[in-house]
Amino acid sequence: MKERVFALDIGTRSVTGIILNQQQEGFEVVDYCMLEHQDRSMRDGQIHDVIAVSETIKQVKATIEQSHGPLKSVCVAAAGRALITMEGSASLHLQNKSITNPEMVQHLELSAVQNALEKVSQQEGEENVTPYYCVSYSVLHYYVDQQEIGSLIDQQGEDVSARIIATFLPKVVIESLLAALSRAGLEMEALTLEPIAAIEVLIPESMRRLNVALVDIGAGTSDIAITNQGTVVAYGMVPIAGDEITEAISDTYLLDFPNAEEAKRAIVEQGEVKLEDILGFETTIAYEQLTKDIAPAIDLLASQVAEEILKLNTKPPRAVMLVGGGSLTPMITTAIANKLQLPENRVAVRDVSAIKQLSFREKLPVRPDFVTPIGIAIAAKRNPVHYISVSINEHTLRLFEMRTLIVGDCLIQTGIDISKWYGKPGAASIITVNGKEVTLPGEFGEPPQIMLNGEPTSVKARIKNGDHLQIKKGKNGEAAAITINELFGEITPMTIWFENQRHIIYPAFFVNQQPADKNYLVKDKDVIEWHQPKHLEDIMKHISSTKYDKPEPFLVFVNGKQIQLNMGETQFYVNQKRAEPKQVLHHGDHIQIKQAKQPNVNDLFFQEGMDFWLTMTVFFNGKAIELKQPKYKVKRNQELLEETSLLYLEDQLQIEANQNSTFIFQDVFQYVDLELSTASGKFYVYKNKQPAQFHESIQAGDELEIVWQD
Repeated sequence: MKERVFALDIGTRSVTGIILNQQQEGFEVVDYCMLEHQDRSMRDGQIHDVIAVSETIKQVKATIEQSHGPLKSVCVAAAGRALITMEGSASLHLQNKSITNPEMVQHLELSAVQNALEKVSQQEGEENVTPYYCVSYSVLHYYVDQQEIGSLIDQQGEDVSARIIATFLPKVVIESLLAALSRAGLEMEALTLEPIAAIEVLIPESMRRLNVALVDIGAGTSDIAITNQGTVVAYGMVPIAGDEITEAISDTYLLDFPNAEEAKRAIVEQGEVKLEDILGFETTIAYEQLTKDIAPAIDLLASQVAEEILKLNTKPPRAVMLVGGGSLTPMITTAIANKLQLPENRVAVRDVSAIKQLSFREKLPVRPDFVTPIGIAIAAKRNPVHYISVSINEHTLRLFEMRTLIVGDCLIQTGIDISKWYGKPGAASIITVNGKEVTLPGEFGEPPQIMLNGEPTSVKARIKNGDHLQIKKGKNGEAAAITINELFGEITPMTIWFENQRHIIYPAFFVNQQPADKNYLVKDKDVIEWHQPKHLEDIMKHISSTKYDKPEPFLVFVNGKQIQLNMGETQFYVNQKRAEPKQVLHHGDHIQIKQAKQPNVNDLFFQEGMDFWLTMTVFFNGKAIELKQPKYKVKRNQELLEETSLLYLEDQLQIEANQNSTFIFQDVFQYVDLELSTASGKFYVYKNKQPAQFHESIQAGDELEIVWQD
């Protein structure tokens, strides 16, 4: 069974009614009726006189009913020229936290849409922000600290923001349309947008990914829609169209407006026409002559259309399609192609013959001004737009379902600024860290709680007719609560080896001048100091309970000259090299210590590379004997010191060489024992087998002996 479709195209100058039969494959155009308004009851696509427009609709309806019976419902379209496109933005102060919940991003986007709606209201001079439907919005950019970013999830910074572009439809457009239909005895069966209607029938779905401009050149306005990536991305309008061409013909050939309109149509259809001007003179005008005579008007129309396309699309589109009665303006395709710097075959007029799966009954017009009426009928059946009713916080809301509606649409329509329903941030703490003031922000306030039919939901959840929404303010955030460990994060400790034992050196923390554990909970106004011990003397305090004397120079004075005795001070070695207490250590260093001891005279001589003793080896009775005697006299305040005498800090010492620095024979007797009790007779003294005396000097290696004879 064939399903009949009745559609109306309510334009600025005329109302076109059309009857289609929906068949198994495609549609059949059955009948149509076009009537012009009696007066200017519509301006720029907007109904200004509901009663007058309804009268024209009644006449069209009655004409069609004569052949096809009663009509109760109709498919109509809202004019694309009524759409308003506006950019909006919103920001959120993160205080160096990150967004981990996609819901926060969605709330930020909705706040940006709300901002765009407020701009529209201010631009129109209205205080109420509710008389608009949000048709669509898309995100242009996200920002983190003014730097553009692809996604906000897990990004960290002081501030984040979103910039969107949204399209709004004034509510009055729909309400006045409903009122005019009601007065004409019709109900709205389905609704679409005029640009979508034309695109629906002219551009196959597989081709909508292309960047194409569709221009509907009517009588009073030229409506523009831009497609890209499978959708309509922008709408626009210029207040110049076919009437300007008619006026140019009227001025050029001295015709009244109706006659000029008839002449324009006749020349386009027949190639030439015979005119009679207001003075009664007859003139025959050919198509080529008309094109030359009204070239400035054609250029003006092409310029304004091209400028609006570039404004909406930021660049020339891949192609331009022209529909509407004004698209028959002579040479308009060539003029627009030149303005957009496109090849001439990329700008074309499309008429009804371009609509696929469409058949005709009898001789019906195929002109381009019938594309939109047919498109309205087909689009309204394929993708109808309905009203739905939902309640939000016990208030009933009617929404225009031009697309899949979500919870966010309800919030925008009711004027709810989602950002104001967040809980307040918790109190911040201001602390001082190593002399620098630091602010610790409190927790974020929780997002508002949204319930859909009693169940928790998100702003992206789909809604349907009869749904119930409840929105409650989010809980306030908690005050800042953070431990020292959380404040500074994991700080890698230092590993030090001391006397071949491994030690781990952790940072030292002080809060209000008192040692603090890493699990200490930071409070407001706390003064925190911390450092990682790195100097040798500081690290020694951590790894050893032994109190090491601070290395002080052990100084003595020898004959008035200052000498520092190393063994008199504690000595540190790092990686086997002498180190000072202030030396900075590094991970893995090895420490050794030589403890201080009180030096003696021999230590002094050893450090200075001097021999305290004069030594010599001789032989006595065949046995080697080492002789020694001090080479120097060491005195402290006239006190003669021995080799083992201890020295004291800042001793004043005098060292002088002994005058007698030789050995004599009798010196040997200090090192040998003579058995005089068993000796008898007379003894003889020999040196190197020669007779010698006890006081005789000896040399190293001399052979000394005493021989007893009876």
